[in-house]
Amino acid sequence: MTKLLKEEIPSFLTDLLTVPPLERLKDVGMNCGVEYTSFPFFKKLKPYSRYYHSLNVALIIYHFTHDEKQTIAGLFHDIATPCFAHVVDFMNKDYLKQESTEKDTEEIIRSSEQIQNILTKLALKTKDVSNYHLYPIADNDSPRLSSDRLEYTLSNIYNYGFATLAQVGSFYDDLLVAKNEFGNDELCFRNLDTALSFSLFSLKCSRVYISDEDRGSMQALALILRKAIDLKVISYQDIYLKEKELISKLRENDLTKKDFTDYLNLKTAKRSRSYLPLEKYCFNIKAKKRYIDPYVFKKGRLSSISLDYKKEVSSFLNEDTDYYVCLS
Repeated sequence: MTKLLKEEIPSFLTDLLTVPPLERLKDVGMNCGVEYTSFPFFKKLKPYSRYYHSLNVALIIYHFTHDEKQTIAGLFHDIATPCFAHVVDFMNKDYLKQESTEKDTEEIIRSSEQIQNILTKLALKTKDVSNYHLYPIADNDSPRLSSDRLEYTLSNIYNYGFATLAQVGSFYDDLLVAKNEFGNDELCFRNLDTALSFSLFSLKCSRVYISDEDRGSMQALALILRKAIDLKVISYQDIYLKEKELISKLRENDLTKKDFTDYLNLKTAKRSRSYLPLEKYCFNIKAKKRYIDPYVFKKGRLSSISLDYKKEVSSFLNEDTDYYVCLS
C-alpha cells in the first residue's frame, strides 16, 4: 500500500485507517472511471484507489510536518469522494473547477461515531481535520506544490510508465519545507535540475488528464449516471456506494445495461470541428488544465528561473481543446 514512498505509518493513524467511510475509498478509483473503458492507455493501468492516495497524502504530510491534525486532515481530504470521483462533477456541470463533491467532508467526519471517538482520544475536533485547505503543506492554490498534488503526480508518473521508482524516490528526497516568495510554507525543491525534471514529467501527466479519451469518457459516464438517476435505476445517494456495487446496479438493470456495456467497450476517440449527430458520444468539453510550478529553494518559482519550463507551460496552456470529441 505504501511501497511508492516507503514511509512508516504513525501509530495515531492506525485506528483511523479502518473506519468505514475511509475504507469505502478502497473501491473508489483515482482515474475517474476511465480505467473501466477499453482505451489501450487506461486499460493497462494498475489499480490506484482513493484510499491509497489518501493514505500516502497523510504520510507525506507527516513526513514534512509531524503534525497530527494536518496529517489526519490529509487522510480525510477525499472521504466524501463519490464513485468515479470527478465524473460526478461533470454530471453536476462543474468539470472546470471539479469542486462540487467536496461539500460533505465535514458532515461525514462529524456523523461517524467511530471517527469522533478516535479524535477525542487525540484531543482533536472535527474542525481541526475537516478542511485540509487550511494547511499549505497539505493543499494550496494551484500551481504550487502540495502533498495532495505531489502524491498523485508521483503515483501517476510511475503508474503511467513515465518514470521509474528510483526517479520517483529522487524527486521525493529532494524536497523540503521552506518559505516561498509570499513568505508561506511550501514544499520546495532543493535543486533546480530535479525540479525541472519532476515538472516536465508532471506536464506529461497533465496532458493525460486533458486527453480526448479522459475527458470524453468522464462526460460519457456522467450522462449514464444522470440517466440512471432520472430513471430511478439508482438514487443520488447510491453514488456513495463502492464502485463495484454501483456498477452492479447499472449492469443489472435493462434501462442502463447497454449504455454501461457500451462505455466499457469504448476504445477510440476522434476529433471533429462540428457535432456529429450519428455518434452516440460526441461532446465539446472544455479542459481543466492543471500543472505544477514548484518553488526552488533560494532561487525562486521554476517558471521564473527556467525559460524552457516557462515555454513548456505556455505551450500546454495554449493547447486547443475547443472541438468535439467523439467516442466509440
